[in-house]
Amino acid sequence: MAGSSISAAAGGRPPLFETEKPKRMVAYRLYAGTIFAGILLIWVYRATHIPPREGNSLGWRASLGLLVADVLFGLYWVLTLSVRWNPIRRTTFKDRLAESYGEDQLPGVDIFVCTADPALEPPMLVISTVLSVMAYDYPPEKLNVYLSDDAGSAVTFYALYEASEFAKHWIPFCKNYKVEPRSPAAYFAEAATPHDACSPQELLRMKDLYKDLTDRVNSVVNSGKIPEVPECNRRGFSEWNETITSEDHPSIVQILIDRNKRKAVDVDGNVLPQLVYMAREKRPQEKHHFKAGSLNALIRASSVISNSPVILNVDCDMYSNNSESIRDALCFFLDEEQGQDIGFVQYPQNFDNVVHNDIYGNPINVVNELDHPCLDGWGGMCYYGTGCFHRRETLCGQIYSKDYKEDWARGVGTEQNADELEEMSKSLVTCTHEHDTLWGIEKGVRYGCPLEDVITGLQIQCRGWRSVYYNPVRKGFLGMAPTSLGQILIQHKRWSEGFLQISLSNYSPFLLGHGKIKLGLQMGYSVCGFWALNSLPTFYYAIIPSLCFLGGVSVFPEITSPWIIPFGYVAVAAYSCSLAESLQCGDTAVEWWNAQRMWFFRRTTSYLLAAIDTIGGMLGVSESGFDLTVKVNDPQALERYKKGKMEFGPISGMFVILSTMALFNLVCMVVGLGRVLWREGVEGLGPLFLQAVLCVAIVAINAPVYEALFFRKDSGSLPSFVTLISLCFVSSLCLQAI
Repeated sequence: MAGSSISAAAGGRPPLFETEKPKRMVAYRLYAGTIFAGILLIWVYRATHIPPREGNSLGWRASLGLLVADVLFGLYWVLTLSVRWNPIRRTTFKDRLAESYGEDQLPGVDIFVCTADPALEPPMLVISTVLSVMAYDYPPEKLNVYLSDDAGSAVTFYALYEASEFAKHWIPFCKNYKVEPRSPAAYFAEAATPHDACSPQELLRMKDLYKDLTDRVNSVVNSGKIPEVPECNRRGFSEWNETITSEDHPSIVQILIDRNKRKAVDVDGNVLPQLVYMAREKRPQEKHHFKAGSLNALIRASSVISNSPVILNVDCDMYSNNSESIRDALCFFLDEEQGQDIGFVQYPQNFDNVVHNDIYGNPINVVNELDHPCLDGWGGMCYYGTGCFHRRETLCGQIYSKDYKEDWARGVGTEQNADELEEMSKSLVTCTHEHDTLWGIEKGVRYGCPLEDVITGLQIQCRGWRSVYYNPVRKGFLGMAPTSLGQILIQHKRWSEGFLQISLSNYSPFLLGHGKIKLGLQMGYSVCGFWALNSLPTFYYAIIPSLCFLGGVSVFPEITSPWIIPFGYVAVAAYSCSLAESLQCGDTAVEWWNAQRMWFFRRTTSYLLAAIDTIGGMLGVSESGFDLTVKVNDPQALERYKKGKMEFGPISGMFVILSTMALFNLVCMVVGLGRVLWREGVEGLGPLFLQAVLCVAIVAINAPVYEALFFRKDSGSLPSFVTLISLCFVSSLCLQAI
């Protein structure tokens, strides 16, 4: 591809970003070495202390299983070293970007926002995200915002139409007063007092405009009827009729703000970003590939409307929290020395609805501050499906070569009529357009996996492109974290199932990435790739040692044995380091403990069922689906969340597993301790000490489950039927120890 005027500009420009390696890695590597030595000693103990089978069948079977479990834990721990071994930090220089490139030289940016269900993703939530990205601190004539509505909802289209009118006031307000964040919902939730540069009257005026917008949109959402006003009749609402449903509708493309022929401007007379609504065609007999299909339709539709060389995609609940995120991303793409092979820039996921000491461990500060910078150090951050800037060509299958030159000026200033562009785009988003093409295989976002984003990013990296991770002080994007246990477990089941499918397929990082990406990055992908399989030893440890403790069978070294040292050291050192890292990253000790609980819950439910379903899928007895994360919260459930009460709710197989494990370990702790102390006194705990500690720890971590089973009467508690089923399972397990 021919280079643009940008890339052909005079050389000698200063670097637009720098990369630093943090100091004091020697201490961590020394710690890791001692942990590995402890793991090796545990393996030696397990291999040399298997009791004879005769007369101790339970102990023999349990010890063999624990040998396998400890080997799997150890190997998985080695994988996790990859995400801590080579961290880097990146800093951008936006002042140098401004010195090197004039505003007219900056590339166009297409922004994709996806929504799929107005009931689960409220239109006001969606348009707040749209408005936040329309108000970026970036030349508006180079911004093009697309909303993909997979439900084909007239209500969502109406909300976007109202947003296009409100944008004429909101965008100049943001730029005149340097507002942050630029989501009106988030800004007005925070702005108890006006911005320094904004008068109280101006703030009140904008608040009133936003309240009017909210009232109009919510009125239509509640009634389901579009107002009979002239504006609605002129703005493309004729595309809808009574036969249209969310699963059966034609392709609809509407350019709501057209800066070419119609010259849409804001109240200050400045050009507005282009705003496009798209609902791709959906028919019941055709596969639509969920979000991946939506993104591919957006890539094609935008190629004829704007065709910008940079694409940003965000989830509908992930609003822009930093108006300079585009310029930060361009510091990587436009750097003459280091940016030529950068395919995408991934921002971390952060949430604005988490509370202090979040019961679900939603703050992922350790992941964002420590894990992801290490993946970046191996040459490639994962693509996580939101908050990511791409070169358009990487999403279209372009292979990197040293001779490749990006045309940064393309797509800017098209003069075609909006009606013509709409008709051209409609033909590109029909159900049949992808038939017998490479879309979803070699072009666009990959199909056939619940984690279409991750596998797409891996393919891009295997084509020779690098990716970078950027975590600015002011977070680039903020979204909504799930606030009920059921939502979280379902979400993680989908993620872990997708990761395992990738790891067991031809797209495994070790197979697809062999010779193409670094071994450290292959291992980094596999940390998440084997979440589901790592649930098996976790589940075994949650059941078998406690069962043996109930039966008085020792499966760990005695407290007086020197072999207890590696077990104790590995456990204490690993969890102490984990706590220290969490505190270092800004979490509290309570948040760390809650995160450990959720890690245990996910491993024994979401990841376990994901492993079962994936294996079932490989055998042809089950099929993966896509579960949309709910963005609507019940007010009572939200109040319970703020008070630190875990939300369970309706009957679920995952809740049965949690309840069974919680009750089983409670029985084992009470009966096991009582029997040992009654028969042998405190001295009798010597051979069973580590099992007692493990059992007590599992009981402690399940405290919210006991509260939901026995003490709570609200709708977020566990149904009594779950208790009955769990007690049946517990009884059958306890019989094994008798």
